[in-house]
Amino acid sequence: MKNGLISKMEQQQERKRPRKTMYIAASLVIAAGIGIAGPNIWQQINGPAAPAQVAQVDPGSSVTIPKVELPDPNAPVKASMVPLFVYHGNVYTQSATRMEVADAVALRGDKLGTTSGGIDEWSGKDSYTELSSNIGEADLYSVKGYDSDFLIMSYIEVDGQAFADLYEHTNGITVSSGADLIGKLNLEGRITSAQWESFDSWNNGLQQQAPLADGSALDNFVTALQAAKPLAAEPLMEEGIYESEDRKIIYLELEDKAQVQLVLFGQGLVRYGNAPVFFEVESGAFQALWDSMTS
Repeated sequence: MKNGLISKMEQQQERKRPRKTMYIAASLVIAAGIGIAGPNIWQQINGPAAPAQVAQVDPGSSVTIPKVELPDPNAPVKASMVPLFVYHGNVYTQSATRMEVADAVALRGDKLGTTSGGIDEWSGKDSYTELSSNIGEADLYSVKGYDSDFLIMSYIEVDGQAFADLYEHTNGITVSSGADLIGKLNLEGRITSAQWESFDSWNNGLQQQAPLADGSALDNFVTALQAAKPLAAEPLMEEGIYESEDRKIIYLELEDKAQVQLVLFGQGLVRYGNAPVFFEVESGAFQALWDSMTS
């Protein structure tokens, strides 16, 4: 347990940026939701990339995201695991939303349980029992203002210092519109500040973010995002959507200090986090916001 806490503290330090921001971002990709997605719960290190979780298109333009693919303990490829735990039979992985530690603690709701260890790179499916995890022992809490079926907080204290992480359940669900995934972040009416960044700035780590100037364009975009059509990620990735630099990133801070990052693609698509689904936003609302983001 001591080693687990030390490891967790080291991970927290590695995720910090200027302003001592605690990252609550999924470690499945280089940067949450912007690079290549790999929703398999292992991150391959010295071998071929892990097979991505494949979303299936259902009749009626809905997309079904399958349960998280559990690892094969006999696989020959060396791998490291994404932080995760099991709650109510579902696997929660580290969230693509981030927040300062103090702000996260302020949103701590009802206690839901306490995780145990028991999961590592060599674990089989039988190890994925209720409240098992690879983060050691941590208390789980609901997050005020969010459905615990979507978002849960882990919390521990070490030598009087608090550590809190957000975890998402974005697998084993059917998505019929943006409301079924991005809508769970409750963006409408709660955005207090918004910035955007060009792909060139993001790709080169320049962090050249600028305020979104047109508030009405953002409001209309967020409303349209609720009704956006879901598209399975795999065909778009096979077609080379990430080979284009025609991308912009928006950063939304909410009333509760949650920081949400969305990636916009010039084709009129939006992606949040690592769920294998893109959203096609109504063209007028998308283009108005896109055109407002100019250097």
